[in-house]
Amino acid sequence: MRLSWKTSVLAAASLLAVGGIASLAVGAPAADKPPTYKYDSTWPKELPNKWTMEGVTGLYVDQNDVVWVLNRPRDFDERENAAAVSPPAGECCVPPPAVMAFDTQGNILHAWGVPNSVPGWPKSEHTIFTDRAGNVYIGGSQPGDSLLKFTADGKFISDFGHRGPTVPNEGQKQDNQQTDLLLRGVAAATLDEDAHEIYIADGYLNRRVLVYDWDTGKFKRGWGAYGKALADIDNGPQPPHDPKGAPAKDFKSPVHCVRISKDGLVYVCDRAGDRIQVFTKQGKFLKEFFIANETLRGGSAGSVDFSSDPGQKYIFVADIVNNVVWELERDTGKVVAKIGHHGHQGGMFHFVHVAFMDSKGNLYTGEVDSGKRVQKFTPVP
Repeated sequence: MRLSWKTSVLAAASLLAVGGIASLAVGAPAADKPPTYKYDSTWPKELPNKWTMEGVTGLYVDQNDVVWVLNRPRDFDERENAAAVSPPAGECCVPPPAVMAFDTQGNILHAWGVPNSVPGWPKSEHTIFTDRAGNVYIGGSQPGDSLLKFTADGKFISDFGHRGPTVPNEGQKQDNQQTDLLLRGVAAATLDEDAHEIYIADGYLNRRVLVYDWDTGKFKRGWGAYGKALADIDNGPQPPHDPKGAPAKDFKSPVHCVRISKDGLVYVCDRAGDRIQVFTKQGKFLKEFFIANETLRGGSAGSVDFSSDPGQKYIFVADIVNNVVWELERDTGKVVAKIGHHGHQGGMFHFVHVAFMDSKGNLYTGEVDSGKRVQKFTPVP
């Protein structure tokens, strides 16, 4: 049975009262109330070596609550140096390493990686995650980009899977049936280490989820929207999202995230479709819910992560267009709160691209475009 919950920005806003810059409520919430959050102005600490923070496309909190941040050094704007007055011109800022890791106090623990430092370095850095052994993986979203494996201190280990051809973006054609390579790189990926599998959101050109054997790279299964078989996914042009029409039969582009909950459900972000779909690990469709369904443009469903309670009662969705992080009931898809709003001050967002939670319930966010920062939000007692 297909379930659908549609939620608009106005409907959500009518249920919420935003207090201050980032916190929705003051005082301790009742036991049955969703958690609320406040901006932590002390995190992270100032970067060393005149580094800037560029567009943050990837963010991941590992099992030790280390916050791994992937940003794009090539977003660096030389005009920042040219316009510098104090310090003198040319001494203002330095492009950062692509990978930076912070502890929960905001201290930098690791910093490494620059474009072309190893063969196959992604042309557009987009996703980062770790495994239980502490290895770090980064992936890109452009043609020819795939997944690279490193030690925590940045030593290159291996390149996962088959690399697609490096070809111009223009004129590429979807091929949702091909499974022996990744034509357009990786929008996001997540590991199921117990099953030795990796789930990939192959969604910047194609519109699907792919699952590979993590040890051998062998293709195992894949699906499109509503669990559609790869053979049945339409490779033609996608019509614009119509919030007043019937739900689209295929994912829009990009299919921007894939995450697995503790109870084994697979959450997939159809960003431009303003929705999240939920599946079993075998690709059986269970339900979907719409978030700010009239958003259009870049879409509202950018990333998914889960609350830190044992049952993962809530999910958090980064909305790149409306510049909020939505908090939803995981079972029903009901929007219960939102964090932040548009702006450049602390606790506000400009193109929030990803949101992730640590084991203590702290929420971390990353922004692209001119946002170019990471922020931390702590739960209100």
